[in-house]
Amino acid sequence: MPVWSGLTARPTRTRVKRRTSFRHRSRAPVGADVGRRKTLTFSSVDDRTLIDAFVEYLRDWKYPGLKVDRRPDQENRDVPDIDAIAGPFAIEHTSIDSVPHQRRNNDWFMEAVGGLEDEFPNLPFRLNITLKYEAVTTGQNWAVIRQYIKQWIASESQHLADRVHLITIPGVPFEITVRKSGSRAPGLFFSRVAPNDSTLASRIRHQVDRKAQKLTPYKASGLTTLLLLENEDVALMNESIMLEAVRDAYPGGFPPLIDQVWYADTSLSSDIAFYDFTSALREAPR
Repeated sequence: MPVWSGLTARPTRTRVKRRTSFRHRSRAPVGADVGRRKTLTFSSVDDRTLIDAFVEYLRDWKYPGLKVDRRPDQENRDVPDIDAIAGPFAIEHTSIDSVPHQRRNNDWFMEAVGGLEDEFPNLPFRLNITLKYEAVTTGQNWAVIRQYIKQWIASESQHLADRVHLITIPGVPFEITVRKSGSRAPGLFFSRVAPNDSTLASRIRHQVDRKAQKLTPYKASGLTTLLLLENEDVALMNESIMLEAVRDAYPGGFPPLIDQVWYADTSLSSDIAFYDFTSALREAPR
């Protein structure tokens, strides 16, 4: 079963100004044109920032002078509306979790163990601590769990032999799997076991169908409708997995209400990549 690093599967919580680049990568099976590298500065990848970055990328890549002209979702508070109108494009964005409730569960996981890796910078051996995906949940005192795990690392981990151990820590309501190695680069690393999930395609279809309805009036008005899919998971997702899941969601062909489909990989907020799925999804249905 694959192991998923929960501490790297989402952008860091630290809000620090950084130099950020945007890349349009093209690798099989996407087959899109390659754009130029673009560097911007911002603090984090929220929805508005991502839309602005995408529009600026399109401007520099192919559409000179393109800018966000309107933000209907902010103008129209009575009913749901799209994220942006930029020149000929009506743009709607949606985030797709690799597994159900991923961002929520990531937040819980981070509350329990986030930052502990940085609290042991001088560990003389390598310590990999793996939790079951569903280990951290509601009804637990995450601050207490964090403190007990920290105390165990400081006082007990040094006595472990170099091998894999199944550990029960008093006060922690779940077991942890610990791999200790004195021959590898030292450090503390937390991860989770990736859950089995077969719902990605159905979840994509549910979200895309809902977003297509928001884009319908803009299609009727003559604008080019564009859906920007996003995922921030560096461990369980990449552009090929996402494209294949979208194809599985629509075996008979993608909804005609959506003219262009793009994918934003935000797993590294300092290096966002954009992929054009449009041509691949317009191929003959399987």
